[in-house]
Amino acid sequence: MTAPQHALIVLDMAGTTVADDGLVELAFTAAAERLGEDPATMIDHVRATMGESKITVFRHLLGGDEQRARQANLAFEEAYAALVDSGRISAIPGAAEAVAALREQGRTVVLTTGFARVTQDAILDALGWHGLADLTLCPADAGGRGRPYPDMVLTALLRTGAVDDVRRIAVAGDTAYDVLSGVRSGAGIVAGVLTGAHGERALTEHGATHVLPSVAALPEAVREHEERRA
Repeated sequence: MTAPQHALIVLDMAGTTVADDGLVELAFTAAAERLGEDPATMIDHVRATMGESKITVFRHLLGGDEQRARQANLAFEEAYAALVDSGRISAIPGAAEAVAALREQGRTVVLTTGFARVTQDAILDALGWHGLADLTLCPADAGGRGRPYPDMVLTALLRTGAVDDVRRIAVAGDTAYDVLSGVRSGAGIVAGVLTGAHGERALTEHGATHVLPSVAALPEAVREHEERRA
């Protein structure tokens, strides 16, 4: 079978393939309170930077204090894992089916996150998603830099060897930073989805080539895009 034009698909997790029911904000609140900080002073920045590596967010919020940022990040990861363990997480409807459909089309699928590996694995465990995608990546797998840097997308290319040109990558996510990461990577398709943190305006302003109701629409959107350009 001839390889499809966009043979590498890089998908965000929370808000894109995973519905976390506001758990990110709850975990940030718990982390801030553990460090004696007022979460109300942080929440606007947390919302604006959804999709960014969490340790980077804490570095900004805590004025570059690396020790406190690491303490806060650990507290966040522990709080989020506890919430995941409580059963308060689920798949976006149609997400697993979309991943399966993309792979059936001959595409390699990579799941990425701004969380630490331990939290990513806890989510995969809770959903029974180990083996769903070809590869999973967190910021530590890409040299420590998460979104909006393009590093995880480019690491997906290097790890999988699925394409020989960044323009043959498709990226999908629910935040402006997900979109910006895809744009900076040179991906040919950068799809924003409306199931998470940011709306159509923010996604479009940051460079989304497509805005979809959910990731469930991605397999058909990619196929139609390729047919139009054939």
